[in-house]
Amino acid sequence: MTGHDRRVSLTAVTEPFSPSAVDLLRWAETLSAIARTGLGFTQSLYEKERFEEVLKVAADIRHVAVEEAEGEALYDEWLSSVGEGVQGYVTPKVAVAAIVGNERGEMLLTQRADSGVWLYPVGYADVGYSPSEIAMKEVFEETGIEVEPVSVIAVLDGLRLGFARLPLYSLLFHCRMVGGELKGHPLETRAVGFYARDRLPWPVAGIDRWGELAFAAIDGEVRPCDFDRPRTPTWRGDE
Repeated sequence: MTGHDRRVSLTAVTEPFSPSAVDLLRWAETLSAIARTGLGFTQSLYEKERFEEVLKVAADIRHVAVEEAEGEALYDEWLSSVGEGVQGYVTPKVAVAAIVGNERGEMLLTQRADSGVWLYPVGYADVGYSPSEIAMKEVFEETGIEVEPVSVIAVLDGLRLGFARLPLYSLLFHCRMVGGELKGHPLETRAVGFYARDRLPWPVAGIDRWGELAFAAIDGEVRPCDFDRPRTPTWRGDE
């Protein structure tokens, strides 16, 4: 390497870098999952100590990213959730969502009671139900509308896209309305309704990622199931 090459390399290394809150959150949750899974499988006291140190670092990073809880409290919460063996393997949660249109081509949206953000009907997958059954159940519980699943239109990583604060995969079903009357859930929603693509309420979480796909399904277009493309390099690369 020449002197010039060394100067170029040094400049590249010392350029300032300011990670976003989304980056910090993703790194914290990844470190936390690695540490908790390691604690669930290892029998070595030395390794347990190392994984606990990693978990403390992850808690501090998440605290800086979202300022929800002190790092020490979050560390204690994570540590208390550690299981043994397969039960201790930390994986993303799974949510099931439904894209529902009406005869006017409008989309069914709910305003979340906790955040005020608008989104399609969605909920965590419950044990004992198939994904399509969860889609039907969530729509009816949150909006009073009865639907039947038509197809899976997307599988999305909520944490990667920045509209989830926990590791979360969302399965998006296109569902056909078959009955019912609009009636929001008294605890989970502030409002529910059907909205045209040019008159959407604000803010709709992640609409830039899934909005066009959703209205295409409502319009009757048949497309392959969408998903988040692999990054280059995997995990660390840009979108």
